[in-house]
Amino acid sequence: MKCPFCGAEDTKVTDSRDTPEAFEIRRRRECGKCSKRFTTYERIDAHPLVVIKKDGRREGFSTVKLMSGIIKSCQKREVSMEKMEEAGRDIETALRNEDKSEIPSGVIGELVAKKLKKLDKVAYIRFASIYKDFEDVTDFEKEIKSIKK
Repeated sequence: MKCPFCGAEDTKVTDSRDTPEAFEIRRRRECGKCSKRFTTYERIDAHPLVVIKKDGRREGFSTVKLMSGIIKSCQKREVSMEKMEEAGRDIETALRNEDKSEIPSGVIGELVAKKLKKLDKVAYIRFASIYKDFEDVTDFEKEIKSIKK
């Protein structure tokens, strides 16, 4: 495992813990060169997931892409990285529990929207504006009214 700080390959595991999802192990590592610590996750890839896009294209599911969307939505909000990572893990777990190898992108979008609605309403609106393809201010107003109920 390469150190994300200095790129050295001399790292050692200092601590390993199971995660609640049971298909993942959290490992704390320390770099032998720069002595900085970082966390990695080792997970079982039971079956590859394929995302079916709106236009019919298919691409491999990406945890990085999922987390990127969650992080962008929560930018400058008081949502901890821990909460965002938990949301991402919950979504991925739900997808893998479906026992389907192909998942429509809309299913993923709905799961992300539900998680963000619980985490932070502003993050939810940010995500919804892209996911639901808002065209003007009235779309924002309708969505804001729906979450105020």
